[in-house]
Amino acid sequence: MKIKVVILLGFIILKFVLQYLLIHPAYDLHRDEYLHIDQGYHLAWGYISVTPVTSWISFIIILLGKGYFWVKFFPALFGALTIVVVWKIIEELEGGLFALVVGALAILFSVFLRINILYQPNSLDVLNWTLTYLFIIKYINSKNSNWLFALALTIGFGILSKYNIIFLLVGLVPAFLLTEHRKVFLNKKLYISIGIIFVIILPNLIWQYQNHFPTFYQLQELNRTQLVNVDRFNFIKDQFLYFLGPLILIVLAFFSFFMYPPFRKYRLVFWSYLFTMIIFILLKAKSYYAVGLYPVLIAMGAVYFEKISVEGWRKYLRPVIILWIFGCATLLFLAAMPYQSPAQIQKNIQRYKSLGVLRWEDGKDHDLPQDFADMIGWSELAKKVDSIYSLLPNKQNTFVLCDNYGQAGAINYYTRQQIRAVTFNADYINWFDLSIKYENLIRVKGRGDEITELEETSPFFQKSILADSVANTQAREYGTTIFAFTGAKIDFRERLKNEINERKY
Repeated sequence: MKIKVVILLGFIILKFVLQYLLIHPAYDLHRDEYLHIDQGYHLAWGYISVTPVTSWISFIIILLGKGYFWVKFFPALFGALTIVVVWKIIEELEGGLFALVVGALAILFSVFLRINILYQPNSLDVLNWTLTYLFIIKYINSKNSNWLFALALTIGFGILSKYNIIFLLVGLVPAFLLTEHRKVFLNKKLYISIGIIFVIILPNLIWQYQNHFPTFYQLQELNRTQLVNVDRFNFIKDQFLYFLGPLILIVLAFFSFFMYPPFRKYRLVFWSYLFTMIIFILLKAKSYYAVGLYPVLIAMGAVYFEKISVEGWRKYLRPVIILWIFGCATLLFLAAMPYQSPAQIQKNIQRYKSLGVLRWEDGKDHDLPQDFADMIGWSELAKKVDSIYSLLPNKQNTFVLCDNYGQAGAINYYTRQQIRAVTFNADYINWFDLSIKYENLIRVKGRGDEITELEETSPFFQKSILADSVANTQAREYGTTIFAFTGAKIDFRERLKNEINERKY
């Protein structure tokens, strides 16, 4: 077996090991992961929250038993495949063994280590962005228009994986126009490729039309509740923090477009980065939206660094850059990975605060990084709901209604009672089962609404109690209350229908 293959396999194995090893057992799954798994039970060509490919993967996870191992396996897999694609880009750029190794190390020990611990569309999105650049480079090198078809398949599948890749396309159009590769617009295969993309995404477009384009409403809500708190300076700062280890390679990549003649034909990569970043900054996008731009730059920077460090004093910089990547990886482990329990993080709170990782999407600092707080308390909540459910009369006619998708998804994931909880939040609004005349209601409500919930709902039931609540003070769901209402005096399905219609339309 060739040495390069052995080394690549080593990186892949190390990638998988780290993605499991760097998550402390104190954490549950993340809020978003529960929603994504539940989508596997409701296959469709579109969802309010994400594009359909996530549900296909979730369906596979469910078939495999939906255990923790498989939930974490797929983001780790997409991260490993990103390393493979970067490896292929470096080979396409005629990089040697050193470039391959330093490029793979730079990808491994960067923000992708954090992204790939969560089962979200982001890991696959980054892979699709990287594949897009690989096929563009292959097209430039070979002048073979058939690579446009591979590009079309990647982009089409990428849109069905996460709409974020559309911003890359918007940035690529002027990038092509500014370079000698603008003649691609005279190539009829380009328009066939555009047709292929349209055919691939058409089922999702039809779903959007049939459901009154809920994604646009979701984007408006995102802008109103989250993006409004995004600071453009922090967006730029985060790009440096995310890729502190590979930063030297990224800077060298920018220089290479203008100082290394063999790379001048790839200047559209530079222009696409510039235009896409401008779009993200103007739209006040979240910092991680742009991470898919960097793997190709890391690959190009690795090749350029290898070429300029062959001899003389520069060859001594090779071990220096490797040590730098490892040193920055240590900082990444300490500040951004959930390898410490919440209690351990509290003991080192100043370190986390100084790195800005305690800032949530509300623009404020909290006791834990938001993703970490979203990985605590879920199994406790589900266990308590299960316990309450098991004591109810006629429990098979019990409706479980939650405040948010994290609560509903967690209950459905951990339940031993076959509960299928729902919420008016996110995609669950389309998953209500109103074929049953319910006699009982378990209501999971956020902290602070206890009295209001009892006053508003108790008159419709013979008995009502505040049954329990989430006790873990470090959980984002701390204080979430569980109410149990039994002996319905009315058929409340009509009220549910009205609420669904009001919230959907």
